[in-house]
Amino acid sequence: MFVAPRMVGHFGMVDITAARFAVFGAVSALAVFARPAAVRWPTGPQALAALGLSVLGFSGYYLLLAFGIQAAGTEVPSLIIGTIPVWMMLLGRPAGLHMRALLPGLLLTGAGIALMIWGAWSAQHGAGGGGGARFGWGIALALCSMVSWTVYGLLNAAWLQRHREVHAADWANWLGIATGLGALLLWAVAGSDVATLQSQPDGMLFIWIALAGGFGSSWLATILWNVASQRLSASLCGQLIVSETLFALLYSFLWDGRWPQATEWVAALLFVLGILASIKAHR
Repeated sequence: MFVAPRMVGHFGMVDITAARFAVFGAVSALAVFARPAAVRWPTGPQALAALGLSVLGFSGYYLLLAFGIQAAGTEVPSLIIGTIPVWMMLLGRPAGLHMRALLPGLLLTGAGIALMIWGAWSAQHGAGGGGGARFGWGIALALCSMVSWTVYGLLNAAWLQRHREVHAADWANWLGIATGLGALLLWAVAGSDVATLQSQPDGMLFIWIALAGGFGSSWLATILWNVASQRLSASLCGQLIVSETLFALLYSFLWDGRWPQATEWVAALLFVLGILASIKAHR
């Protein structure tokens, strides 16, 4: 859902974030009752863990990312988020995997991101005005969102590895309910009132994006991610984020109605080669 903040940019970023995760919470609350009564609800410690991780991996992460995309566009924040596999590999790498084996992948990935940032920065300055400071602020926010999700990915994987008795769907539902409650609180504190939301154009598009993001990109994706986290190491599981980055770039170019520029082609290629080199080193 990287393109969503641009598709309905006249809505506030808090509103976009809260709507998506309110749907996530609602779907999770309904799905809870499809589970056996004995495992339907979390214990106190499990609920607290879900609440903390929901901020790192969902509402806090996406709010930072949405503001970053609003300020810097889609391409650069997408690649910054795309470094999550590398960070998870570095921080969650198995014993015996030496840093020197990861250097080729790190250098290729870093070169790809630097090239994409340089191209976007040049475009910002070429357009005139004071876009440079805004672009820099967008990069800073995207970096914060990357750190937030990386911490979530590592802690979530560690929690699932320690609690193999918890079903992936149950954990996704608990995370969703915690995220939904946080989204409602976020909307109540900083969101727009109902009259303001109703007066905005493209209201149906906003609703469809919230439904798609809450169900597909949040609830269903979280179940699949939890299954992977229980079966793979954190460092290898993190490589699954590569597909999110590539699709984010694809959706961005489709929304803009253009082909990637030469620097963007090269940057994306370097990025993919870097991730592939990191996976090879992991093996």
